[in-house]
Amino acid sequence: MIYGAMKFSIGGSLKLAFRPWVEGLENIPAEGPAILASNHLSFSDSFFLPAVLDRKVTFIAKAEYFTSPGIKGKLTAAFFKGVGQLPVDRSGARGAGEAAIKAGVDVIAGGGLFGIYPEGTRSPDGRLYRGKPGGIARVALATGAPVIPVAMIDTEKIQPPGKVVPKLMRPGIRIGKPLDFSRYHGMEGDRFILRSVTDEVMYEIMKLSGQEYVDIYATAAKRQIAEQKAAAEKAAKAAAKADTAETTDRPAA
Repeated sequence: MIYGAMKFSIGGSLKLAFRPWVEGLENIPAEGPAILASNHLSFSDSFFLPAVLDRKVTFIAKAEYFTSPGIKGKLTAAFFKGVGQLPVDRSGARGAGEAAIKAGVDVIAGGGLFGIYPEGTRSPDGRLYRGKPGGIARVALATGAPVIPVAMIDTEKIQPPGKVVPKLMRPGIRIGKPLDFSRYHGMEGDRFILRSVTDEVMYEIMKLSGQEYVDIYATAAKRQIAEQKAAAEKAAKAAAKADTAETTDRPAA
């Protein structure tokens, strides 16, 4: 009931304002469980994809969105519940992974669509990063559900970091054909199989999205970018300080 109302109001507004284009809707089953594995470019990915589907898609979201105090916190919690997102405690890396897997298995067991971002976090620069095998592959192998690769196109351009007002433009969504990993069912404890399944999914996402692929984790890339930014700022401050000192020490004409 709540989901339907939220989908009608939010989904309808998104489609009216941004007019997202979609390819491959026929690859989404009319009923039965499936895993939607998508690249992750923007916070809005979890809203644009459900907006264009007739079926409910359940994503996971950090628990803080559901537990913040005050009126704003309650409204935020109601919003995320209404659009079909589940809270997951991400305070510990291993605990977060296990919670995500359990959430996915539960959604699949109920015959639903489970949405997941194999990269684990948003891309820092629009490129596609290495998928984490602990989530997507384990859910797929534990349940036997088909994995449907999805590519979000240009969603990062709608509201870049630091921009409050979104840019009105048409994002795109490409939905690939289902991937069957039932041949590996019950082998979720084999790390080589997990890696192979994850890489196959990421390859299909790359083909759909046209993104440049980077064979490192997005979390590592974010650290590198932050370190490079900090080093550049430090060098700029040092240069400015040296220039000031040189100017001060220069004898007057």
